[in-house]
Amino acid sequence: MKSKACSRHLLEPDERYIVGCMENWMNTAPFKLLEPAVRTSNVVFTSPHSGRDYSRSFLRQSILDRHTIRSSEDAFVDLLFGYAPSYGSPLLAAVAPRSFIDLNRSATELDPLLINDVDECTDNPRVASGLGVIPRVVMDGRPIYRDRIRLDEAHRRIEEYWQPYHRRLQKLLNDVRKQFGEVVLIDCHSMPHAATESTVGNGTPNPEIVLGDRFGTSARKALVDRVEAAFSGAGLSVMRNTPFAGAYTAKHYGRPSKG
Repeated sequence: MKSKACSRHLLEPDERYIVGCMENWMNTAPFKLLEPAVRTSNVVFTSPHSGRDYSRSFLRQSILDRHTIRSSEDAFVDLLFGYAPSYGSPLLAAVAPRSFIDLNRSATELDPLLINDVDECTDNPRVASGLGVIPRVVMDGRPIYRDRIRLDEAHRRIEEYWQPYHRRLQKLLNDVRKQFGEVVLIDCHSMPHAATESTVGNGTPNPEIVLGDRFGTSARKALVDRVEAAFSGAGLSVMRNTPFAGAYTAKHYGRPSKG
């Protein structure tokens, strides 16, 4: 298939990491996977919110300018953790932006206020706030779309991006667990200042690192203790589960009793 050239209107720090800009979003690769030459670690890294390939068709659907629509990104987290392969670990990262599809949500979290023919959802606070698998708003609550979208379009996004990403992640976890007997998944994110400033007080410094293990259910305490000690030893302030305890990825894949 012949691809169309387009202007790189979204700035990148390093062109080696640009996946490409295409007219039709369905032509875009569903993820990028950086693998080590030799896998020597039982740790798998993921970055579900650092995708920044904004297709023209998606931008035309949005009422936001090209800067504001990026406010939901965990910007360049994939570059920050891009050294993982040099330590023997793979990194699986999003390509499509979070405002287009959120890979850290369940595929069933469809927003009836955005997507036609979806049943009302009253018991899911993420969907109610507009942050379902197809987000209705960016992180500051500003609406993304000019109009509602069709259910078949939402399903296409899930089939083209969400499902391939999670199939590949599950295979990575299975392969690493088979090789080492146990696998550790570290799902990598960044966080807005406002989220941390609202959770601390009384002179307590804002956390520079938040470790979310869903209050001890998604990982063994001894493992999280080791991770915290590494960050603390580097001079960083660390908190656990506040204000972020982990979402779909931690909940779905965190099975410490099964390795």
